Amino acid sequence: MSSETKPQLVRIMGRWTLTALVLNSVIGSGIFGLPGALAKLLGPAAPVAYVLAALGIGVLMAVFAEVGSQYRESGGQYLYARDALGRFAGIQVGWFFLLVRLTSGAAGINLFVNYLGEFWPGATAPVARAALMVAMIGGFAAVNYRGVRVGAGVSNFFTIAKVATLGLFIVAGLLLVQRLAPAAPAVPATAESWTNALVALVFAFGGFEGALIPAAETKDPRRDAPFALGVGLAVVAAIYFLIHLVAMWGVPDLANSPRPLADAARAFSGPAGAAAMSLAAMLSVFGWASGVFVTIPRLIYALAERGDFPRAFAAVHPRFRSPHLAILVWAVLLIALAIYGSFIWNAILAGVARLVTYAVTCGALLRLRRRDPQADAWRAPAGNVLALLGIAFCGYLAVSMTATHVAIMGGVAGVAAVNWLVVRGRFTSKPSGPN
Repeated sequence: MSSETKPQLVRIMGRWTLTALVLNSVIGSGIFGLPGALAKLLGPAAPVAYVLAALGIGVLMAVFAEVGSQYRESGGQYLYARDALGRFAGIQVGWFFLLVRLTSGAAGINLFVNYLGEFWPGATAPVARAALMVAMIGGFAAVNYRGVRVGAGVSNFFTIAKVATLGLFIVAGLLLVQRLAPAAPAVPATAESWTNALVALVFAFGGFEGALIPAAETKDPRRDAPFALGVGLAVVAAIYFLIHLVAMWGVPDLANSPRPLADAARAFSGPAGAAAMSLAAMLSVFGWASGVFVTIPRLIYALAERGDFPRAFAAVHPRFRSPHLAILVWAVLLIALAIYGSFIWNAILAGVARLVTYAVTCGALLRLRRRDPQADAWRAPAGNVLALLGIAFCGYLAVSMTATHVAIMGGVAGVAAVNWLVVRGRFTSKPSGPN
């Protein structure tokens, strides 16, 4: 089938759908445990860390907004790196980004089952756990197989539901909580404590980049990408900051709370409130996973479309206009990793890999500004400076990596290098530059 007649992806996602995808990609499970971890590290000073982290992520989002506004094809960070820095860099970023989202998705699926165990203890038994994971992931695959309109609609529904639930928690908490004085940390906060807190918050704010992958199904990426990222950052930062205040005021021993939002809800609305927040945690994880199924198969599609993965994964369903084979392979990989690994095992891999993809995208902005100074794109104020700050920020966070993290990243880089050696002589007819 020729390129003129083969089925193509369709542009149906507007700026508000893209904004919802940003929110859904960021707000997952982290905020349901983050207040306790930050209270242990920083005590009453924790709210300041949210502001600092939002500023750091804002720098990276501005970089992504400029770079993303130049592309109307699917692929996200893989596409940016491939076009600006070459095929080798693109394949490396593609693998690292797949690792980030695959491990994040598997971690989220594990958390969903863990929260379900609060209501049905048998859910965490090996056979039941595996069956639940297969059913959940299979359901997402079936919905998205039928096209991006259905998949994005599901993502929108869960985004609205979880933002509304968290908003209700914030409003009720601010009105009803007794505002107890927060306890000081057992050990005074040190420079290392602040670094660890910022690392945790940066990863909690992360995930926005996934919403830029399905650009080929976005109506106007140049206009909509900066809007969605800007609105998304403002909403997420406000939600995270206010949630921490409610938890800090409502839970005297916040640093030792395994479920800080549930404990805070119990403080101002009793056991029913605690149960409601546990359900909200499950809803949030479920919604986040639904958003991942909209974005990541489009990355596999983009890699295949440009000859960097097997061409079969670039197939588009003739009726539903979805990258159906990419969706199926993503589902199989996610099931395997979710069943094999735990939440912590998957979360660590996701965290260390994200630094690479962020830093490379900052490098892509520097290259694109030199190469295409008149590109039809949204321009970030002082974009070159922001890109350099973003690289420095990622480098600062990378200092906290352990030898195990370095070994894992080296392994992924090696696999990507082998991938490049296999495909480097393969012709690719699909243009990948800004348009």
